[in-house]
Amino acid sequence: MRVHDVVIVGAGLAGLRAAVAAAEAGVDVAVVSKVYPVRSHSGAAQGGINAALASIPENADDTWEKHAYDTVKGSDFLADQDAVEILCREAPLRIVELERWGVPFSRTPEGRIDQRPFGGAGFPRTCYAADRTGMYIMHALYQRCLRARGEGRPITFYDEHFVTACVVDDGRCRGVIALDLRSGAPVAIAGRAVLFATGGLGRTFGRTTNALISTGLGVILPYRAGALLKDMEFIQFHPTTLIGSNILMTEGARGEGGYLVNGKGERFMGRYAPKAMELAPRDIVSRSIMTEISEGRGVGGQPYVHLDIRHLGRRRIMERLPGIREICLDFLGIEPIAEPIPIQPGQHYAMGGVDTDTWGQTAVPGLLAAGECACVSVHGANRLGGNSLLECVVFGARVGERAAALAPEMSF
Repeated sequence: MRVHDVVIVGAGLAGLRAAVAAAEAGVDVAVVSKVYPVRSHSGAAQGGINAALASIPENADDTWEKHAYDTVKGSDFLADQDAVEILCREAPLRIVELERWGVPFSRTPEGRIDQRPFGGAGFPRTCYAADRTGMYIMHALYQRCLRARGEGRPITFYDEHFVTACVVDDGRCRGVIALDLRSGAPVAIAGRAVLFATGGLGRTFGRTTNALISTGLGVILPYRAGALLKDMEFIQFHPTTLIGSNILMTEGARGEGGYLVNGKGERFMGRYAPKAMELAPRDIVSRSIMTEISEGRGVGGQPYVHLDIRHLGRRRIMERLPGIREICLDFLGIEPIAEPIPIQPGQHYAMGGVDTDTWGQTAVPGLLAAGECACVSVHGANRLGGNSLLECVVFGARVGERAAALAPEMSF
């Protein structure tokens, strides 16, 4: 049996940030992942991460209170407002922290962190690193974990280990059972505190932006162990996924000025959200696209419309949306500099998950959760773009700290 103070299941942004926090608190940490850590689905996040930095003239009067209001409004006023306050208050601190840890955020000509508009805010609030934000943050956090190990703080990675069950004894979670995917051997990993940070459940849907590994087991296993679930009815569909593969076409493409165009060549969002247009909240844009398709205005009568970024020009696309261009070329053979992109809505995010308090604690002693598999309810019925990565780093840090604090109190 492998024995650790804190066992973290999942090596995406929430899991890695929790590992850094727990290791810095001085406890022995294990990170269990069914893929190599930097292959986690967090790396597919493209558009950015929100924070009220007020770093450019267009958002000079932005505040965390405005960020919180937009988050609550976007949630259809169903978010937990105490949790939203924590998310938005800590956002600028976490962005500066990530920058100092090496995340290469895109910059303004003056050298400040640049920000682009996402749906729900109405002005730029989303920090970004071209269109590979999630990947850059994940690599920076993994490097931070390696640095912690180099400094003598124990972090053990169990790569390619598939967790099949939580171990619960006397009402307390005391570890997990995993399969070593390379050998097929079962492995028992004991922990004084167990933290699930496994991401989404998109593969339960026919069309999703989620990776093949996003099966929802990180919600089911805590549930089987006695944890409660919350807000499972709230599923977000992203308006713009590539036809066929349903790979995400970031909201940043519309933030940069991209248009949505139907089969008649109309920029149709004027009918549904004349003020916000393409930057209306995701639920509104997704429903608008499906209305166009169901009423026969899809391109060529097919179930998709066009995302048109041609007018942005080659230089801007190559500078700010290089990943989008590569995906279009690799998966459809389309050059978005010269051709519109065929898109349709697809499942993107689950607002619900394992019910936790603002420190990630569940109904089962010793069992915690963070990130998309958890539900601290900062998103209510609908998440704003740019808030998911923020949730991972804010609550990943908090939950990692709490797991480390609980570990000495838990006995085997």
